[in-house]
Formats: sequence, structure tokens, C-alpha cells
Amino acid sequence: MSLITQIDGVPLYTTSAEAVLWARQYGLIGYHTHVVLGQVGYMGSTNHADIVAAMRGGVVNPINPAQLRSVTNQSLPNQNTNNSGGGGGGY
Repeated sequence: MSLITQIDGVPLYTTSAEAVLWARQYGLIGYHTHVVLGQVGYMGSTNHADIVAAMRGGVVNPINPAQLRSVTNQSLPNQNTNNSGGGGGGY
């Protein structure tokens, strides 16, 4: 797992595959990006508000932590439908 940081309690990963898999446990698809200290990071769900709200509702499809680690070297289909590009708010 290649975690960069967390924003609003939501993990920011170095790969989109990790972000997409992580979001699936909340019933969400896709990813969006944030830039932290000049590094692009990937966060699950197509937008930040949806993943924050989904986390409040709790996990609906638990994933095995080994699954998350295994996607580091794999790529999932690009499910990004709303790449916000920036974000991060100077984190």
C-alpha cells in the first residue's frame, strides 16, 4: 500500500488502483486527485464530498487488506469520471 497522507480522514494513495479499490468498500466507484506538496495523489470516489459522506455511513463491502496491498503493482480500468486535477488545499 502506498499511502501519501489523509485528507479529512480519507486516504490519499500514489496509485489510482488503490484508491478505486478502497472506495469500493463504501459502494463507490472511480477516483479523483489531490496535489500534496507537488505530488499528485489519488483518492477513491469521483469527488471528495461523496467519499467523505460515504465514510460517515460506514463500510458496506469490506475488503481484505491483502487485496489493497496487491493492487500496488496492478492497474484497474480507469474509472475516473471527474478528475478534479488540483485540490489538497495546500496540504
